[in-house]
Amino acid sequence: MGHINLTSPKQRNIPTRKWQLLDFVSMVFFAVVILFFLLIFTPLGDSLAASGSQALIRSNTADPKQRHRLIALVEAGKHPQIESCPADTVDYMPCEDPTRNSQLSREMNFYRERHCPSPDETSLCLIPAPQGYHVPIQWPESLHKIWHENMPYNKIADRKGHQGWMKKDGPYFIFPGGGTMFPDGATQYIAKLKQYIPISGGVLRTALDMGCGVASFGGHLLEEGILTLSFAPRDSHKSQIQFALERGIPAFVLMLGTRRLPFPAASFDLMHCSRCLIPFTAYNATYFMEVDRLLRPGGYLVISGPPVQWPKQDKEWADLQAVARALCYELIVVDGNTVIWKKPIGDSCLQNQNELGLESCDESDDPSSAWYVKLKKCVSQTTVIREEIAVGTIPKWPQRLKQAPSRATLIKNGYDIFEADTRRWERRIFYYKNSLNLKIGTPAVRNVMDMNAFFGGFAAGLTSDPLWVMNVVADKKPSTLGVIYDRGLIGVYHDWCEPFSSYPRTYDFIHVVAIESLIKDPVTGKHRCNLVDVMVEMDRLLRPQGSVVIRDSPELLTKINRIADSVRWKSTIHNKEPESQGRDRILVATKPLWTLTSSSH
Repeated sequence: MGHINLTSPKQRNIPTRKWQLLDFVSMVFFAVVILFFLLIFTPLGDSLAASGSQALIRSNTADPKQRHRLIALVEAGKHPQIESCPADTVDYMPCEDPTRNSQLSREMNFYRERHCPSPDETSLCLIPAPQGYHVPIQWPESLHKIWHENMPYNKIADRKGHQGWMKKDGPYFIFPGGGTMFPDGATQYIAKLKQYIPISGGVLRTALDMGCGVASFGGHLLEEGILTLSFAPRDSHKSQIQFALERGIPAFVLMLGTRRLPFPAASFDLMHCSRCLIPFTAYNATYFMEVDRLLRPGGYLVISGPPVQWPKQDKEWADLQAVARALCYELIVVDGNTVIWKKPIGDSCLQNQNELGLESCDESDDPSSAWYVKLKKCVSQTTVIREEIAVGTIPKWPQRLKQAPSRATLIKNGYDIFEADTRRWERRIFYYKNSLNLKIGTPAVRNVMDMNAFFGGFAAGLTSDPLWVMNVVADKKPSTLGVIYDRGLIGVYHDWCEPFSSYPRTYDFIHVVAIESLIKDPVTGKHRCNLVDVMVEMDRLLRPQGSVVIRDSPELLTKINRIADSVRWKSTIHNKEPESQGRDRILVATKPLWTLTSSSH
């Protein structure tokens, strides 16, 4: 009967006792061996490791009351320094956490979209740099090589090196400029597209590269004056967007799944997919209709790779052509496995040429509303200013930068406000560069973020510098992002009470005006979240030795200065430029390069 033994102790002999002890030791030994194999050679090990990392990152604030006390101490200047996160969190993205997302639905890739923890679930700690981290190589050299130790992940190089994506070369990763559909390099691929698309000359300015890999296509389009925002999800390659940003190429972690992409309607002059594997015709062509929402009238759609004349994908290719015909897209060319269409400028032709039963969206739908808005199985109707914002009608680059676009009228007195905002930022940037000794305009600053961009005046004043700006328009602010795109700039919608969809250490310079307005409810005026969390998130995004500029009231900057001490920034407060009105002061802070101590590991 199993291990039950009714023999008295006196009847047991010593050898039996020894065998029982050996049996127990053997059992423990074999259990340890089996557990070792499970952890090393099965997904269970990865899952447990990820869970352990999550437990660590949340451990110091697992109790919401403790977290709130910590925030109060930091705001009061009574907490000397926020702790560092564990060493294995160097690439932590709160809203793209595989451990959390793996529990979600696979339908339409819902689990690969952003899913953020609540503030009470997020630990208050500072993300460390990896061991051996170097200040990034400066642009334009960074387009071709970066430090290996800054992101020592060889997976893409091992898998895609033969396609020219990237290769390990001593202390560097090098980027020959290739891609799956253009292994000979993006430059030759772009030269092929030039035969059919007006890439040179300023006709095209904004582009979206979907499923971009390490963004070599967007990086090399910069030579043509085309500003490309490249996106890809966090996937099995893990760090493709991190590599793109380390190279100094505009990029964003994003998945085309169940929601609209966080951009306004008619934003991009060119949309590109090179083996992006987006099933454009699935779910009643929902994904193609999202592309149509974002593509400017008269703009170009380029798809290279499957299903375009691809083996065993005849039906998918036929369906793709049928959807394009239903939307009256003009077929420019089919060149091998590359197809190029041009979107019509006039009204939708669905009623005349609708072989697929596609429908127009209801008039109540705002095509530029896109923050956590579900994808719609209908064709978005561009506003009445359709022809004025069309490619070929809108001014060429760079003339379009300073001309008030039609979409500015969506705000009362929009044209006048636009002109005043442009002049204001010209004065401010002159002061930033000449009186505050900021590094903007030097090779030390490449990736820039404006957290409260409005009309993009800050970015517009920097276009002659060797940098690019991610213009962020808060979801609860007036929808001005369309104006930013009409100017030939790029940006996204976001809510700063949530983490941003980017890897740590991806921006050299972060700028924000009226930071408190980003977390206040526009109706009640109450805070929806707290400044400590926002500044910890800013620290996560900022590269070591990067800078922050915050413009706000003297009272608020005093509070922010205390928080800056707790996130280890070195900060000073300056007067505003003499010509400006108002009570603004300017806080300038620098993030030092710090490393984990041995006890932090």
